[in-house]
Amino acid sequence: MRLSKAFLPTLKETPADAQIASHRLMLRAGMVRQTSAGIYAWLPLGWRVLQRVEQIVREEQDAAGAQEILMPTIQTADLWRQSGRYDAYGPEMLRLRDRHDREMLYGPTNEEMVTEIFRGYARSYRDLPRNLYHIQWKFRDEVRPRFGVMRGREFLMKDAYSFDLDYAGAQASYRRMFVAYLRTFARMGLKAIPMRAATGPIGGNLSHEFVVLAETGESQVFLHRDLLDFDVLRAAPDYEGDLSSVVDFWTGRYAATDEEHDEAAWGAIPEGRRVSARGIEVGHIFYFGTKYSAAMDLKVPGPDGALVEPEMGSYGIGVSRLVGALIEANHDEAGIKWPDAVAPFAAAVLNLKQGDAACDALCERLHAALAPACLYDDRAERAGVKFADADLMGHPWQAIVGPRGAAAGKVELKRRATGERQEVSFEDAVARVRETGAG
Repeated sequence: MRLSKAFLPTLKETPADAQIASHRLMLRAGMVRQTSAGIYAWLPLGWRVLQRVEQIVREEQDAAGAQEILMPTIQTADLWRQSGRYDAYGPEMLRLRDRHDREMLYGPTNEEMVTEIFRGYARSYRDLPRNLYHIQWKFRDEVRPRFGVMRGREFLMKDAYSFDLDYAGAQASYRRMFVAYLRTFARMGLKAIPMRAATGPIGGNLSHEFVVLAETGESQVFLHRDLLDFDVLRAAPDYEGDLSSVVDFWTGRYAATDEEHDEAAWGAIPEGRRVSARGIEVGHIFYFGTKYSAAMDLKVPGPDGALVEPEMGSYGIGVSRLVGALIEANHDEAGIKWPDAVAPFAAAVLNLKQGDAACDALCERLHAALAPACLYDDRAERAGVKFADADLMGHPWQAIVGPRGAAAGKVELKRRATGERQEVSFEDAVARVRETGAG
């Protein structure tokens, strides 16, 4: 893509209402535009990142055995009355009436709808277990939307729902999602720590939230250093086997948000193994037994013919929120530093003398070799402007071409994360960018 033709409206000044780094940088880098309080349009640069995040989430859900569907955003109030949540949910739910005066709502979550769908097709215990997920826009009418996409009213979410014959099966499903979440965040270059959490309006008695460590995080967290040293991606999990040992490792070591913090348990950890940091919640998983299957009359004949109410769980990841969390964990004063796996483009090609025959020719070759994962800054702008915009947008690599280097067939390659620069050949520049898998 050529920057001269791209819709990437960067800003030099930070909007006054942007309070945190991710909000400031997403607006300045031209990733999003606010259309009303807590609601954002995603512009091309932001949309590319959002799609890459979404794809990693999808791949890990599929690998763990979940099956993708797509449920409507608008739900009937009758479904929520069956579960008893319609009047209990609160003002965050957007309620409306259609032209026939039927009560409807814009779904903040989908436990009721997925239970009704599964109820329509489950005929016996042989239809279990199943895990269904979708990636869909949600709406919750936050009283004070703030911090950009970190706490907006409209957001993209992955929510999955498991159905099992018994408690043991439900726990196995919970463990599969637990491990899939660890892998999802690790693939994005994030260190996400599972922490025991309250279940809130979802219900149930077992829940973990996944918290990404970031200096600008919204809450204080406390954890054992062992959890930071573990390589989540070291080995692929056996989702058909017993994942208890993996889950036990993570849940057997101290990790708590400030709301759940236990000073006595914290004090029992050797001082050198304690880590106190800031964190951002990016995922939440729940086991809630038969809360919804019982309330909504979901029953299937078991192996002995007796009717059984399936055990259920739900598993959410804030996909659009993750984009903000990634920036909070990966930025400096100059701008964003995207991890390779989620970067909108692998590299920015910076032509420092547009119109110079050698510079133009070498940049064109780089652009062709790295497309479509390359953003070519072919604008008639000063070098300083190009450097500033490339740092702001955060591409993992900058391939810098000036007259001296171009005459020798050389490219100055800069790694955004570290600032390291090296003059290399055209072939080496292309190979190094490609081998990271960025963009």
